Amino acid sequence: MSRPKVYIAKSIPQEVEEYISQYCDLEKCGSDEDITREELLEKLKDMDGLLTSGTKIDEELLEKAPNLKVVSNMSVGYNNFDLKAMKSRNIIGTNVAGALDDTVADLIFGLMLACARRITELDRYVKAGRWNKDDDLELYGANVHHKTLGIIGMGRIGEAVAKRASLGFDMNVLYYNRSRKKEVEEKLGAEYCTMEELLKKSDFVVIMTPLTEETFNLIDEDQFNLMKPSAIFINASRGKTINEKALIKALQNKKIKAAGLDVFDVEPVQADNPLLKMDNVVTLPHIGSANEDTRLDMARLAAKNLVKALTEGTAPNIVPELKE
Repeated sequence: MSRPKVYIAKSIPQEVEEYISQYCDLEKCGSDEDITREELLEKLKDMDGLLTSGTKIDEELLEKAPNLKVVSNMSVGYNNFDLKAMKSRNIIGTNVAGALDDTVADLIFGLMLACARRITELDRYVKAGRWNKDDDLELYGANVHHKTLGIIGMGRIGEAVAKRASLGFDMNVLYYNRSRKKEVEEKLGAEYCTMEELLKKSDFVVIMTPLTEETFNLIDEDQFNLMKPSAIFINASRGKTINEKALIKALQNKKIKAAGLDVFDVEPVQADNPLLKMDNVVTLPHIGSANEDTRLDMARLAAKNLVKALTEGTAPNIVPELKE
């Protein structure tokens, strides 16, 4: 019986390659960026599986890959999937949900603390030689403990953030989600509410929804206008879940106090983006899962999804829209 053929369009550790090679014939390139789309389409013409991290999976690709059975994303987000096209062809699509929850939750709290206590701003202040012994009021920040945190999108990462907030910082946790999470309410004391109520009451607003047609620009000018002038906004999901121009306007007009961002509308962020000139905005280069341990866990899970789908016809992490 012939072995499945897979293409790896993402740099992965040697041990993960060796695992896949036990079950499949493997061909690889260094990363998604190391191969043109035309070259990729040529490579996929006789492949059964693809492991990637952002390749656009659409009708064009699927037409050129008639044997393709599974696309394993080495990321939690899967907005690169044309779900309708994949579903019509019975293509299994997977992600690595669960492999990076705590790592991203740690980063979100880092952004909250950095914004509230002005850590990055005041680091620059000290290094620039501007610190005087009489400085006091000018250095004030805001507390995180005992404040109200609003989480938009109570998935695994949202729950990990809520746990840190409730148990570690004695915060009041509000959340808005497509469905209520009674177990989170009971375990962490989180309160389900409308988005409007959450935006009006929260001292910190964290958005952690996947990027879909429904969540595109979910946070727009109207939503920023509902927030407190003292609110701190955090986005570590996808850049396009918010209207970035509306965020810039809200900050410029002091509709909100500060923002912590790991994601942007265009990545890498453009050098002339006004957000880069604002002292009250902490900017990171999309590093939500960026550490060695977590990336290894992600690669292992992506490989497991790939192999299971090809050898057993199913996988642990099929994305919800393709489960039916």
